Amino acid sequence: MTQCTKTETLPLSERREHQYFMHMALSLALRGTGFVSPNPRVGCVVVREGKVVGWGYHRRYGGPHAEVEALRRAGTLAEGSTVYVNLEPCSHQGKTPPCAPQLVEARVARAVVGMRDPNPRVDGRGIDLLRDAGIEVLESVLPEEARWINRGFIRRMTRGRPWVTLKGALSLDGTTALESGESRWITGPLARDKAHLLRGEHDAILVGVGTVLLDDPELTVRSVEGVCPRRVVLDGALRTPQTAKVLASGGCTFFTEQDMPQGAGQRLEERGAEICRVPRGPEGGLSLVPVLEHLASAGINTLLVEGGARVAGSFLREKLVDEVSLFLAPKLLGRGLQLGESWGLEHLDQGFDLRSCRIRQAGEDLWLEGVPTCSPAL
Repeated sequence: MTQCTKTETLPLSERREHQYFMHMALSLALRGTGFVSPNPRVGCVVVREGKVVGWGYHRRYGGPHAEVEALRRAGTLAEGSTVYVNLEPCSHQGKTPPCAPQLVEARVARAVVGMRDPNPRVDGRGIDLLRDAGIEVLESVLPEEARWINRGFIRRMTRGRPWVTLKGALSLDGTTALESGESRWITGPLARDKAHLLRGEHDAILVGVGTVLLDDPELTVRSVEGVCPRRVVLDGALRTPQTAKVLASGGCTFFTEQDMPQGAGQRLEERGAEICRVPRGPEGGLSLVPVLEHLASAGINTLLVEGGARVAGSFLREKLVDEVSLFLAPKLLGRGLQLGESWGLEHLDQGFDLRSCRIRQAGEDLWLEGVPTCSPAL
């Protein structure tokens, strides 16, 4: 007999206990940041008689899943236990065996799940398998938190594009660079360290060719652990020189216009770059939706857009920004390039409010993060 328990029917003390252990699973899941993509981040806790007897998290892509790690630690104590996992256990064969059958084999009594897996290959099948085996399943414990830590995976699975974070550093009067293009450094060293932390949390970093020509950035991760994100450059005319630092260690994708002659990017391909052709949009720049679709098809869950100002404006204009991360320096720079330079709003109500806004100190600078109202709900 299958069992289904609804969270709202439980006593308050029991709900709080479930939330406590789910918070633990979510914290474990975050340890996989930067290592598990294109997979989601998953943590698992095995609890018996109120005590944690096993725990685990998905450490790297292709490695054991969180449930497997947790069951190994629990051993025979897993029988009759309650398993907490922030994402529905998988039921299909991938790079590793499915997790739901292993929970059945371990004879766990109950599974508490943060959210269903949006992957069409799962999407309730793992939960059904557990219930058919007589395991009680409690769904939607801390579902908002569960969706948030895997927002990139959800966006890729449900909309076929990555979660897009727009990052910027600007002065109090909104300048991101002087008219000459100079922008190093508007913010202080601690804010720049935080920016590297952001890079390490994303699967890819995107800039326009103007940034490459002016700043010659490496677009690598320093000061934090993690796999180096894929570097993405919007370069409609393939103006990037062979000596550009973004080409130094491979893993770079260039998007150029569809009509660019074959062989035009050979000098970049010789440096290990991938050349992708996309049509131009109505404003004359490269169409961004095909760019995002290509990145999603390559398993990119999260994309960090670093600039420049016109690229930022293009993403804002096409309502493709899911999150903003802005570093605000306590200085005035006067006239210069503004974030979203080419956005060109005519009325105030065309702008976007930020929800879930968070403001923190980063040295002498402020770090503001939020989700614009143009971002579709998860």
